[in-house]
Amino acid sequence: MSFKTEMMKKYEMTDLGLLHHILGLAIATPLAMNEKLLKKDGSEQADERVYKQIVGSLLYLTATRPDIMFAASHLARYMHGTIRKHMGTAKRVLRYIQGTLDYGIAYEKGKETTLFGYCDSDWSGCEDDMRNTSGYAFNLG
Repeated sequence: MSFKTEMMKKYEMTDLGLLHHILGLAIATPLAMNEKLLKKDGSEQADERVYKQIVGSLLYLTATRPDIMFAASHLARYMHGTIRKHMGTAKRVLRYIQGTLDYGIAYEKGKETTLFGYCDSDWSGCEDDMRNTSGYAFNLG
């Protein structure tokens, strides 16, 4: 019996599927949920030069947009031997940025803040080399 089934038996709850809206806010993510990128998946090659330019720009943008840090770092793994799926994923991140242009970090002078940090790992989530992908989240405020 799965964990979800056990939880549904113990507590009064229903599975509404993937999260799209919460409290009237639309949920947007730079990467598709549960999508795994591989170095080679049989699809044709993409223009490596254009892909490198996109990923380089994304990495530069992470200075003020930490919400795309994981996506940009993940895409940077596939700089050599770029395939169409990698390019499509990079374009998805660009569309995410286009839809969230008003996001960013504002630094205010004289405001007292506290930094909180959390980290996690997926334990061998990369199917190419079975390495861990670590993630972290920081809250400054």
